[in-house]
Amino acid sequence: MSDNPPDCGRASPRQARSRASVAAILEAAAQVLEARGEVGFNTNAVAARAGVSIGALYRYFPDKRAILIALARRERDAVDARLMAALTSPPPGLAPDRAAIRAFLHAFEGRRTARRAAVVALLAADPVSADGFAAMPPPRNADGQALTPIQAFVLYRAVHGVMRAAVMEDQPFLLDPAFEDELVRLGRAYLGHADPASGRHSDGDGAPDAA
Repeated sequence: MSDNPPDCGRASPRQARSRASVAAILEAAAQVLEARGEVGFNTNAVAARAGVSIGALYRYFPDKRAILIALARRERDAVDARLMAALTSPPPGLAPDRAAIRAFLHAFEGRRTARRAAVVALLAADPVSADGFAAMPPPRNADGQALTPIQAFVLYRAVHGVMRAAVMEDQPFLLDPAFEDELVRLGRAYLGHADPASGRHSDGDGAPDAA
């Protein structure tokens, strides 16, 4: 296969049937990655799992790298939507910062192998667009003042960097409540908020927004 710069495909899926084919290919790619890992990931396996011909697959994706990048962008958009919902409308009794952190961590349940491989491909191709916090609203400090662009950059990259490292390294504590607490503590310490309450994971602490 060629190693052309990823453009997510050669044909733009304009019709409903084309969009359905692309969706089927990306879903099949996630299934193949999860079942076989990167060693067993190839365009023939994806086409067979998706129920399309290899020619149909190549109509949209020139190589397996392009499939991985498209898959990563789809997952990034889904995670972005969860993060925005968590920050703007957190569940009752859950502070927005904790809700956003929890949404990110739990987005990787079930398909950690597939998502990790896809994110690696996207990071290599486009590190900036791989940042799930780029479009997040500016946080505020303990006094209610909006952070400067530099401060927001430091805060988001610090919290996001730790979470992404845990995902990429497949750390066993990814979904441990104690890990969530430490991430909340990191963000609030930077903003000048108090420590998370000891009964933290249920998060009835009513803390101000932090991330």
